[in-house]
Parts: sequence; C-alpha cells; structure tokens
Amino acid sequence: MDRLQRLLEKANTLPLCPGVYIMRDRWGKVIYVGKSRKLKNRVSQYFQSGEKNLKTAKMVSLVEDFEYFLCDTEMEALTLENRLIKQHAPKYNIRLKDSKSYPYIKVTDGPYPAIMYSRKRISDRAKYFGPYSGVSTVFSIINLLQKTLGIPSCKRSFPRDIGRERPCLYYQMGQCMGVCTGKISPEEYAESIKCAVNILRGNTVLVRRDLEAQMLEFAENEQFEAAARCRDAISALEKLSEKQKVVASPDADRDVFALYCDEQCACISVFNIRQGAVTDKSEFCFGADMIAEAEEMPAFICDYYLKREYVPHQVLLSFDISDEDRELMSEALSGMAGRNVEIRTPERGEMKALCEMVYDNAREKAKMYKIDAEKDDETLVKLASMLGLEVLPQRIEAYDISNLASEHKTCGMVVMENGKLKKSDYRSFTIKTVEGTDDYASMREAISRRLSHLGDGTGSFASVPDLILLDGGKGHVSTVKALMEEMGIDIPVFGMVKDDFHKTRALCDEENEISIARDRGVFSLVYRLQEEVHRFSVSRMDSAKRKTLTTSTLLKIDGIGEAKARALLKHFGGLAAVKTASAQEISAVKGISVSDGERVYKYFHKD
Repeated sequence: MDRLQRLLEKANTLPLCPGVYIMRDRWGKVIYVGKSRKLKNRVSQYFQSGEKNLKTAKMVSLVEDFEYFLCDTEMEALTLENRLIKQHAPKYNIRLKDSKSYPYIKVTDGPYPAIMYSRKRISDRAKYFGPYSGVSTVFSIINLLQKTLGIPSCKRSFPRDIGRERPCLYYQMGQCMGVCTGKISPEEYAESIKCAVNILRGNTVLVRRDLEAQMLEFAENEQFEAAARCRDAISALEKLSEKQKVVASPDADRDVFALYCDEQCACISVFNIRQGAVTDKSEFCFGADMIAEAEEMPAFICDYYLKREYVPHQVLLSFDISDEDRELMSEALSGMAGRNVEIRTPERGEMKALCEMVYDNAREKAKMYKIDAEKDDETLVKLASMLGLEVLPQRIEAYDISNLASEHKTCGMVVMENGKLKKSDYRSFTIKTVEGTDDYASMREAISRRLSHLGDGTGSFASVPDLILLDGGKGHVSTVKALMEEMGIDIPVFGMVKDDFHKTRALCDEENEISIARDRGVFSLVYRLQEEVHRFSVSRMDSAKRKTLTTSTLLKIDGIGEAKARALLKHFGGLAAVKTASAQEISAVKGISVSDGERVYKYFHKD
C-alpha cells in the first residue's frame, strides 16, 4: 500500500466533529497544523487525487503521518490550533513573528501631562493610543506632535521644575512653548494637550477649528506670543493633514485585512482606521513554502489581536470565509474585546472600495517582496557556485569571538535565512572552559555546543545550517572541521578573511582563499554578515563587562554583597539611578536596611 492510500484510509476513519490535525514528515517533525469543523472531510481532502495548488501539493508530498485532537467546539479547536502553531512553528503555516508587545502612545494624567512611548497599557488614568506597528512609528508621531504643538520633549517634571533652569535649545528654536519659563499657564498647556489627543484620535478638523478660535482670542487680548504659537501650530497641522488619508466617516473604528497570494509568495496587508483616518498599517509577507489561504486567516487574525491587545469594533476582510469561520472569529474577538466585534466581507459601496485599496497595497508589497527575493536568490546561487556547495545556502550561520584580555570571552552567532538577517535566531555563548585568549579553542567550544543541539525540535538550534562562516582564517576552519569530523557532522565551513584595515577581503577553506571582490552582491552579503556578527559579539561582551563593573562598584561598599547589589540594580534599573537616589529610597528596597541605605548614599555623595 502506497503512502497516500495509507493516509487516506486513516483519514476516512476520523469522526465528523471539530478538531485539530497535525501533519508530520518522515522525521516526525510537525510541518503543518490545521483545524476543521468536520475533521474527516477536511483531512481526507489532502490525500485524495485531484487538483491542489503547488504549496499544498508540496506539503502533502512530505507528510508521512498525522495525528489529531478532538474538540467539543470550534472555539476550542481555534484556540488549540493557535497554541500548537506557536509551539511547533510549522514550516507551512503562516504565522506572526514573535515580538515584544506592540507600542502605544501614552498621555499621562496630572496638571502638566506628558506624551510618551509605552509598551504596556495599564489602569493608571492615563490615555493610551494604539497599538502601533512599530516603535519608529510611535516616535515619529510623538516628535511631530511635540514640534507642532510646542509640547516639551525634555525629562523635566512640571510644575516642580518651572523656573529652576534656563530654557533648552528647543525653546530657542521655537519648537517648545517653554513651560519651564513660567510664562505658560496650566490652562494654555491643557489646550495643547487637548489638541494632541484630538490629533491622535484623527480629529484634525476639530483641532484646527479650536486653534483658530484660540488664536483670535489671544490676538484680541494682545497676547501676541500665544497667538503666534497657535498660527504656527495651524500651519504644521495642515502639513500633518496632508499625510493622514481620510477613508471613512469620523466615527469609524475598524481594521481592514487583505490577502494577496500567488505561487511565489503571499502578503497580508492590514490598515488600522481610527476616527475615519488611516493611522497605521502593517504588511506580512510569506515565501512560497507557506500555505496562505482564506481558511488559514481566522487563526492568523486571532493571533494578531492577541499580540496587540486592542480590538476595533469592526473587522473588514477582502476575501470570503465560511459563515462558520466568520461566527467563530466574531466570537473569539468579541471575547477579547469584551464587546461585540463585527466581521464583514463587503460586496459593494465605500467599504468594498476600502478593501480593494488595501488589497492593492498587499499586491504591490508582494511585488516588491518577489523582486527582493529574486535578487537574494541570485546572490545565493553565485555564492554557492564560488564555494562549490551542493545546495543553495538558504540558512547561513556566522560566528565571531570577542573578549576583553582574558575576561568576558563571548562567541556571537548571527543567522541569515534566504538572504535576510533573522535576528530572532541570534544567540551568544559565554566561553566557560577555555583559559586565556585561545580563539581557536573558544570557537571550538561554541560550535560544539551549538551543533550538539541540531534537530532538538523548535527554536533557533533546530534547523541545520547550509553554510557556516567563521570570522577568522584557515586555522579557525581547520579547528571546526576537525570538530565536525569527531561529531560525524558534515556542514560546509569557511572563514571570513579580513585585510590589513580590518575589512572583508575573501573567504577561505583550510588551504585556499576564494576572492569575492569580483561580485558585488556576494561581497555585500559576506561583508554584512561579518560586520553584523562582529557587532553582535562585541555588544554581548560589553553587556557582560558592564554587569560585572556595575555590580563590582556596589560590592566596594561595606555591607553590600552580590545579592544586595543585584537587588539595588534591579530595583533602580541601573547604577546611575542608584547614585542619584536618596538614602530613604535606597532603604525602601527589599533586603536593604536603613544603615545599608545610608552607607550606599554616603559612598556616592562623599562631598
């Protein structure tokens, strides 16, 4: 009995109930996770003869076996599917990259509120806007608001610091209203914050109207400086309005998802619309080996909102999904939001046009992704040809040793997949067994520890690299080759040789140097890898050094041991904050006595 017939017979024994299925390859690795309202019907479709798209056909060709989990409800199946995708990171599932929580813009509470960046949304009477797709977006918006409305960007605390110091350069440049001068009343400052809040909500028309009214009032009262600030803010607001695309009614609060997919790649584009204006957007591109279809989207969208915390009142889709999936998504998102969330696929009118606009954005992004991928593939083909590799080096790992004399010996590992740096897979190794500054022995220890984890399952060590590059010459290559021979592992290894100016010159094996200067693409790729692994390994070594230095400074104080030093650094966030803290603040740290606090304070305030 052939493989497909065996799998089809197994699939035909499944029940017609909700559940989750896991596809495994011949090594037992999970390559795909899916859910279905009727397990038997869905799973059996994979192994029946008939038309399948290339991505699905390729995935099915690798399936050796599958397992399944029965669920009482579709909601249970959706939740379990999401959890298993995160746990196993299957090759053929579309998924969000792991990241920190998404950033917000926070407007604090108090007589002089500040506008700042925040990773967390907590109950502290502050106003939160977002979440946004990235930190750069948040800081660009904050910077724009501060310059437009003259809101202070310094770390001074008001009203405490009013009149204490001379105004900063931003005040001289006309980019800050100068609260520190004492000339700005709390009421005038509150109006500026009110304008900022309205801009963040997309209400630029209302802000302009308020600013014009204020400007006239200030002018009538002969407060010409305040009137001039309003005039400048109106001018800056006009420029801001040109950048904000209004696409819906002022009360619209919705996200729009569009999916573009062809045989080469897929792209999901998301537009976030608040108060009728597009406030942010995100794009997620996936290669040809991931199955991106409408039925995969419920799990993707639910994961999207789990990471972002905020769910709008309405979610629009440019693609059709089944009524069951629509109800399931609405139930899941409504549970997250604590209110009803509507899921729609518009068929006509303004909302349909909006979905088409987002779809066009996804298609254009996919086009650029394919152009970049073709360039990267061409470079990898040339690199493989130069080095005589049997396979395309889709995963390249680069290593570099950094140390400070004989201390803080660290080996950095950076990863490049399909021509792109994959920072989530970066790792560093603290060298533990090598005495002195023996770089060869240090490299051997680091590579030995890394290769011992090959095939461990998930994570950055699970994948086998197609090529290993070492920041060093023939000696490093010989050392690692000998290690691999002992371990029974065969992975191509080359050294990245530098010239007299410490810049990339060539690659080398145990005997010969291979010039890469004649091909600009290959040279740029190797240069980027060598610079990145050097930067990363040095940063890790510096981090280890700083931790030792800050802790050792506190250890010089009578009565402060390692535990108390760590407690102080953790509580204050660093040595600089410990130095500026009062004796009472230091004593308030758990495990620090009053006498400890006084000794620490006196040590840093000997004058």
